[in-house]
Amino acid sequence: MTETKALLDLWAPGMSTGQLQDIARESGSFPMITARRLRNIVTECFAPRYLVSDASPATHLKMLAASVPVADLMQLMLLFTSRANPILGDFIREIYWARYAGGYQQISNDDARAFVERAIDDGRTSKRWSETTVRRVAAYLTGCCADYGLLEKGLKSNRRILPYRVTPTASAYLAYDLHLKGLGDNAILTHQDWQLFGMSRDDVIDELKRLSLKGHLIVQAAGDVVRIGWKHQSMEALCDVFSKS
Repeated sequence: MTETKALLDLWAPGMSTGQLQDIARESGSFPMITARRLRNIVTECFAPRYLVSDASPATHLKMLAASVPVADLMQLMLLFTSRANPILGDFIREIYWARYAGGYQQISNDDARAFVERAIDDGRTSKRWSETTVRRVAAYLTGCCADYGLLEKGLKSNRRILPYRVTPTASAYLAYDLHLKGLGDNAILTHQDWQLFGMSRDDVIDELKRLSLKGHLIVQAAGDVVRIGWKHQSMEALCDVFSKS
């Protein structure tokens, strides 16, 4: 999270990953990180998450970073990270929220490891992973959940499950993001990205109704038919409204 925010501060539209690496190295913002580690952070973490789709995630986060609460940024970062690393999204949807709903208090690295092993057995990876890779990915999954506020932080093999609810900024961003990608209103309501926040179709409708009260969109629901009127013509326009509110 800290490294991402520092890189966002340094990044500018049109900047290549190589240029970002050079500027980050020369900035003095990463004094405890080796050049090799910094290169890996930029090329393997930052770029696949935030510099895809003409760097729109980085552009939007940069617009919002100075004015919205950290919780909003963390939820958007979770969205982009889960899209870049599908195994994280699957873990949150299938394990975190199942445990949350079941009243469990903790999730352990062993739980994450069992999930990774099942994913391999189910053919969700391109090849079988080594024991070392399985252990590393399992720790990555619980560590990411801690970084983004779903689990408690700290170097722990067992982490406490924390209360977690989507913020209005994150829900509005996700709704508009799916709409502007060309999804129809009903497809938006059932998209798997909502499940990162533990939300069913009915939960999404309720959330969009709350957003309509804030003037971000219009929701018309009659039985199973839901129609959404979109107030903003672009994601930049939406981000501009949030950055000024």
